[in-house]
Amino acid sequence: MSPDKIELKDGQLIINWDDKSSSSIELNVLRRNCPCAYCNQFREHHSHSMLQVFLEDQLKIAEIKTVGSYALGIKWKDGHNTGIYEYNQLKKLAT
Repeated sequence: MSPDKIELKDGQLIINWDDKSSSSIELNVLRRNCPCAYCNQFREHHSHSMLQVFLEDQLKIAEIKTVGSYALGIKWKDGHNTGIYEYNQLKKLAT
């Protein structure tokens, strides 16, 4: 499974997959589930004690790149760019 088309629209990442399915992921859900080590550690220590709120630039994507044949690398407008979102994870985050 790999993306045929990726677009940003109305605060969502929309992916059309090569299996003819599509996924729509709210950008706040995508950012909240960043798989990088820093974000994982933050969630481990704070997930039950606080609600994570993002600033406007933290929910805007500056760049999307494919990583190998298994993931997307997303650079957020605030500079955060260490999360590699595997295709399976993206499918699970979709509404």
